[in-house]
Amino acid sequence: MGTPTGDSGRAGALVGKGWAQGVALVMIFGFLVMGILAYRTYTASMPMPDKVVTETGRQLFTGDDITRGQELFQARGLMQYGSVLGHGAYLGPDYTAEYLRLATENVAGQFQAQGVPDPHNEVVAEFRTNRYNADTGTLVFTDKQARAFTDIQRHYAEYFGEDSTKYGLLPRMITDPGEIRDLTAFFAWTAWASAADRPGHTYSYTNNWPSEPRVDNGPTGSVVVWSMLSLIALLGGIGIMFTVYGRWSQNIGWHGTEMTKLEFRQPGDVPLTRSQRAAIWIFAVVAVLFLAQTLLGGAVEHYRADLSAFYGIDLAKILPYNLARTWHLQLSLFWTAAAFLAGGIFLVPFITRREPGKQSVLVYGLLGALAVVVFGSLAFEALSIFGVIKPGTALSQQWEFLDLPRLFQVLLIVGLFLWIFIIWRGMRAKLATTSKMNLPWLFFFTGLAIPSFYAVSLLAGSDTHFSVADFWRFWMVHLWVEDFLELFTTAMVAYIFVQLGVVRERVALLVILLDIILYSAGGVIGTMHHLYFSGTPVEHMALGAFFSAAEVIPLTFLTVEAWAFLQLGARQEAGGQHNFPARWAVMFLVAVGFWNFLGAGIFGFLVNLPVVSYYEIGTALTANHAHAAMFGVYGMLAVALAMFAFRYVIPADKWPHKLARISFWGMNIGLAWMVFITLLPLGVLQLFHSVNAGYFEARSLGYITKPGNALLEWLRLPGDLIVIVGGVLPFCWIAWTALRHFRSGETVEELPEHPLYTSVTAGTESADTKS
Repeated sequence: MGTPTGDSGRAGALVGKGWAQGVALVMIFGFLVMGILAYRTYTASMPMPDKVVTETGRQLFTGDDITRGQELFQARGLMQYGSVLGHGAYLGPDYTAEYLRLATENVAGQFQAQGVPDPHNEVVAEFRTNRYNADTGTLVFTDKQARAFTDIQRHYAEYFGEDSTKYGLLPRMITDPGEIRDLTAFFAWTAWASAADRPGHTYSYTNNWPSEPRVDNGPTGSVVVWSMLSLIALLGGIGIMFTVYGRWSQNIGWHGTEMTKLEFRQPGDVPLTRSQRAAIWIFAVVAVLFLAQTLLGGAVEHYRADLSAFYGIDLAKILPYNLARTWHLQLSLFWTAAAFLAGGIFLVPFITRREPGKQSVLVYGLLGALAVVVFGSLAFEALSIFGVIKPGTALSQQWEFLDLPRLFQVLLIVGLFLWIFIIWRGMRAKLATTSKMNLPWLFFFTGLAIPSFYAVSLLAGSDTHFSVADFWRFWMVHLWVEDFLELFTTAMVAYIFVQLGVVRERVALLVILLDIILYSAGGVIGTMHHLYFSGTPVEHMALGAFFSAAEVIPLTFLTVEAWAFLQLGARQEAGGQHNFPARWAVMFLVAVGFWNFLGAGIFGFLVNLPVVSYYEIGTALTANHAHAAMFGVYGMLAVALAMFAFRYVIPADKWPHKLARISFWGMNIGLAWMVFITLLPLGVLQLFHSVNAGYFEARSLGYITKPGNALLEWLRLPGDLIVIVGGVLPFCWIAWTALRHFRSGETVEELPEHPLYTSVTAGTESADTKS
């Protein structure tokens, strides 16, 4: 069946308008609700006082002091060491919970000194009474709270002024009394909001988080009820999904072209364009960044296993924990995103069959721009943590996940728009000849969303109110990474199978549109599951919990469909004379399906339940979900795209098949080891300790370094070695092999009609592919 052509000469739409309307309705509804939640974030989050005074009117600190403390917290990398309101790293304490504990004990001691034997009720009244005056912008601390603030400044002066690396930080990291005061003011503000009753309610601005019996903080009714409703949404949604899938499984999902035989062009016989060969350089850089990121991950893990020394070396003097974790986290985003960009560039010529002039020059320009952003941001992050860069500037470190300084954040956005310009330039002729409902436009639109939605992160500045910054930065972390970046990769995977001839374009189009609807139905509003305890109103938790449960539904669908990847390739491999060249790329895609369901689905749903998140946020269970989802899904996707490109640039007789197999099993076995041997059991123990002893206790360095926990951390070492030695190093060698042969084979400006296969013996079309 040929593609229908409209009166304008464009190829007609392959799917009905109902699909576009479905996508539009889901997007409009999701972003309409997000707009309302944005308004509520700005107007109903925990208030930032203009000044904090004592009962006698003496000024303790101001809103400007709080903001400077927040900027210092970011610039010195403390969010990559500990956390505030549960968000940040996991080695250091949660400073909100720590300040609340120190302040309540200090105030209780003052009451006992006055002869009150059991001051629990008095302490509760001190901290739960909201003394903020919205009309004057003034927050009043009682005299006892003010004295606690002064005493706690001395605690942090000693802690951050420690002349050793026993905490995994630089010696004498922060010694300026003014900076200590500002930092303590920032912690005190978040702790006040975590205990003071929200006006008109009997729970705090943070929904009574953290769990702290000294101020009667415990799970609210909303925490429990919305957890229950989330479970109902999940079970009901999966039931509906399987009902629909059972009824229309022949019309949706991955289905072959019903062809009995495909003759694949083998590597070396597939001509490539100059831009495709240039993209190999980006993939090679990806491999180097991947190796660096995993080595840094090993260093970060060693800090948790043995904080005092790195095999006899005082590593914290040159690579403190917060710098190692900053680079580890930042590189994980850089190398995966760069692989997706390179994958798009490599795929476009196969789609369009021709390449505009000087396209490769733009690709090399993009490579240079990425190098400036990556290595420049890493360097200035180090300078910021070492105190060379002044906090709150365009060159100082920012929020977790947005650690790169504002200057490099802007440069990255410029680079991403350069990338989409390269994509548009390569596809311009193709886009002009087909309906906006067809695969080329969908590929372009999902690509355009990448720079557009990353640009939203600019709204989270170093001096932005914490709740507001959390709202916008999780647009990047959740919407950009977990929704739109994944939709673009889905479009790339679909197009790869179309170019290989194993699925029809209409089938691929239906899969992408279905994914957009399923992902976005839960994923857009589900972003709010990150903001349960960030000082936002309760509706953020209610909607975030309910819709994030719906995110597991498409992951279940994709798990069922993932095996169709292998079946498609296996059928063609058996039917033709030549091997299926994309075998290992497909294998990594199957791994994506597995980790999507386990890491993003099961582990993600576990920590997203409000009642679980209340006790576990910022513990090893969060890290367990993050590793299984980030590495297992986006990492495996990135490697799959690289393997696809490497396969066609490396001559057939030079392809290291055994190394590809070793790399696949090394990455997957190593990831499974670190998840099931260390992170999951450690997270469960930490959750148990949080529920029974308290959140502050579960996050304390004393608990984390207990012998039993330290043993679990040491047991992760074999998993890390398997990932690095068995998974990443073979991948790097394959990348090096591709780079050595990136000029091999025929270089063309125009490709044949079917670049990746030469002949087809067709069978009977399935019903869903007929007009």
